[in-house]
Amino acid sequence: MNQTEIVNIFTKKTLALTFVLSAAAMAFAQDKAGVTGMIVNKNNQPVPYASVTFSNKVNKALSDAVLTDEKGQYKLELAPGNYDITVEAIDYKKSTITKNIAGAGNIGALSIQPEATTSLDGKTQEIQGVVITAASTKPYKVELDKRTYDPSQDIVSKGGNLQDVLSNVPSVSVDTDGTVSMRGSSNVRFLINGKPSALLGIDDGANALQSIPADQIDRIEVITNPSSKFEASGTAGILNIILKKTKKTGFNGSVIGTLGYLPQTNLNANLNWRKGNFTWFLNGGGGYRESKNTSRNDDYFNNAVLNDDLIQRNTNSETKSKNNNYNASAGIVYDISEKTSVNASGTVRTFDSENFGNIDYLYTPFKNAFYTSNRSTFGTNNNLAFQGDFGLDHKFDDKGQNLSLSLSVQRSRSYNDTNIDDTIDNLKDIINQHTTNRSVIGKADYELPIGEYSKLEAGYRIDINTNDYSNDVRESTTTKPLDFLKPYTYDATYKETFNAFYLQFKSKIGKLGYQVGVRDELSNVDINYVSLDPKKNVPATNKNYNNLFPSVYLSYEFAKDNQLLLNYTRRIDRPRSFFMIPNPSYNDNQNIFDGNIDLNPSYVDSFEFGYSISKKKFTINPTLYYRHQTDDTKMLVYNILATDENGVIATPKRIESHTKPINLGTDDRFGLDLNFNWDATSWLKFLGNVDVFGYNTKGSTLYDTFDKNGSPIQAVADFNGKGFSTRARLSSTIKVDKTFSFQLQGFYRGGQKTAYQDRKDMYAISLGASKTIWKGDGTLAFNVQDIFNTRAMRSTTYTANSVRDSYMQWQPRQFSVSLTYRFKQGEKVEQPKRKKDINSNASGDDQQGPM
Repeated sequence: MNQTEIVNIFTKKTLALTFVLSAAAMAFAQDKAGVTGMIVNKNNQPVPYASVTFSNKVNKALSDAVLTDEKGQYKLELAPGNYDITVEAIDYKKSTITKNIAGAGNIGALSIQPEATTSLDGKTQEIQGVVITAASTKPYKVELDKRTYDPSQDIVSKGGNLQDVLSNVPSVSVDTDGTVSMRGSSNVRFLINGKPSALLGIDDGANALQSIPADQIDRIEVITNPSSKFEASGTAGILNIILKKTKKTGFNGSVIGTLGYLPQTNLNANLNWRKGNFTWFLNGGGGYRESKNTSRNDDYFNNAVLNDDLIQRNTNSETKSKNNNYNASAGIVYDISEKTSVNASGTVRTFDSENFGNIDYLYTPFKNAFYTSNRSTFGTNNNLAFQGDFGLDHKFDDKGQNLSLSLSVQRSRSYNDTNIDDTIDNLKDIINQHTTNRSVIGKADYELPIGEYSKLEAGYRIDINTNDYSNDVRESTTTKPLDFLKPYTYDATYKETFNAFYLQFKSKIGKLGYQVGVRDELSNVDINYVSLDPKKNVPATNKNYNNLFPSVYLSYEFAKDNQLLLNYTRRIDRPRSFFMIPNPSYNDNQNIFDGNIDLNPSYVDSFEFGYSISKKKFTINPTLYYRHQTDDTKMLVYNILATDENGVIATPKRIESHTKPINLGTDDRFGLDLNFNWDATSWLKFLGNVDVFGYNTKGSTLYDTFDKNGSPIQAVADFNGKGFSTRARLSSTIKVDKTFSFQLQGFYRGGQKTAYQDRKDMYAISLGASKTIWKGDGTLAFNVQDIFNTRAMRSTTYTANSVRDSYMQWQPRQFSVSLTYRFKQGEKVEQPKRKKDINSNASGDDQQGPM
């Protein structure tokens, strides 16, 4: 039995394992008895939101905790035994008594005394800092160095995946091919729980985004200008995907199932158990999805040289895919003591697809009648990703002196096999592409409070990433038997090692908060490339970079939740390994992607000046920004006459269109990014984002092509261009009653134009509805993505001897219905409140480690 068969058997049993474990956990829970009670003050009035901890005197694993409701009452399930009952509440003295729990029943009222300095006098006052289990009413929150988006109120993406969620996040755009961009730049760095992850493989694109269920996402942190604490990669910024982690005691979980069209089915389960010092979680599921990709390229040649002077080529392509994905995650957290805890988790993800493609070519020559050809493709894709994470967290004291150590080991591999049949010369191609990515990430972070208002942070990180590429292309025609196509058959290894150190200091003077930091990254890149064609071989290449990346943050707080923010950072855009492998892509002998082993990083200086005000019914966050990028990576499109393996122009003459990444010139972006949410009434809410920006792109280069006589010449590719464009998104949620809501979302992306390319505007409208059922334990949701089927990219590209009109739609209109069931919901108990960070209005998260 081979590895693929073993993996398929394992992944298809994931759901069965999930439900077996949940059944066992629920059976274990049945040995407990229901206990109720009440917390009151000295005047016998109820104390709401008090923390009540039951510590079993014999077995700590049987301990539990609960939070009283607004009437001072609580309920939970306990195993019979002797317990120390500790009660804590704001402005009250901590109280502990011992009591024997013999069975189910009400243990009566427990009284607690107010603090000596309290002014309560029996009256309930506003409680500050207590987190209640009710869902937040604000889906969007502004913090010192990031913006946080809560997808729980996003009805349109319910039952969907990470790509659906990102399509609705302010300041973020998702193109029809799954490309994610922020403020017009696609150089976005993805993190999961603060770390790079094998779940989002470097070459998986939309497939990776679609393999993470929306139901597993707790929130998304949009970090447009990351501080020195974070890795310097990603000139557009960082998207940190925080997955759900229970804060409730006991056993709890949820199951969500989805049906939709284009045909899709999904079933995912999230299970958690938290008792005493021990927590475990298990998430798993899988799904099936069909997709349809439609594209069209119309090339108009002004001096093409073929045997009868081709003047036009029309290419129509349609690819249909059938995709299966499975995922499973498991982890544990153990509190060694009140100050030290260790954690370990593992994740496996698989993605399999079958792709059926059909390309029709229509050639219109100048002299003779038009003629056609057809190319059909069948491809299979198999991806497997593993990830193991280990960590240790230690608190030296209760003042905020902390040390965090972590290690992440990741591996992903991808098999892509394609068979191509072309009617021209009865051409047949067999393409086998195998890619393996391996990563080891280790880091240490230290925090040291200095006095009442200051904090020093320092850390070290090492990344070791190795990508192996193996590409075999075989071709046969009516005159040539099946044999390797030498220029496109190769093996390559890309290895990069990063060592990073950072130091950061934050403090506050009156209402002025500041944070300054610097990060030093030492990068080493080794590339080995061997092709069957000796003319294509390049010597082993080594690149070394050592760069400093400073960051400065300033904030001025006029009042609570009303502040000015000013910051500056410097960042780096490292080329994707795929871009640096020569001739990495051959799926069409008329449209070829060429890698560039000489590609270098580009650098960005980024400035932001923002204002944030957050009130009960609205939040407004306008931000002015300016980015200056040098050695920008641009895509050069050019035409050449096809040659044989000896470099002789092929007969009959054929035009090849090539795309190649290059470093060129500068790119300046400046604009206003406005985010807001507004609770207009008790039943109507709005969430919006408007990005009005200007761009000034500079750069031109020479490239090799041919003239009307077929002679080689050099032409100029002019990338210069400037202008203004707009991106906008508006979501309106209407609450019909306490259990039923629906949502309408609109998206618009304005066009952009340079001398080289004119990209047209694009818009889409989606609709969602949600109904709470089963006394709050269930949710039924329905949504329609892209109601009017308008989400498609259109552009016109100009070269020295042609004009190309392009159209591409990654996925047509689709709809789905999902059902969520939540069971055995425990009580949410917050950890003791830490000292407030005077430079941030953020609550922080124990899953996100600094980078």
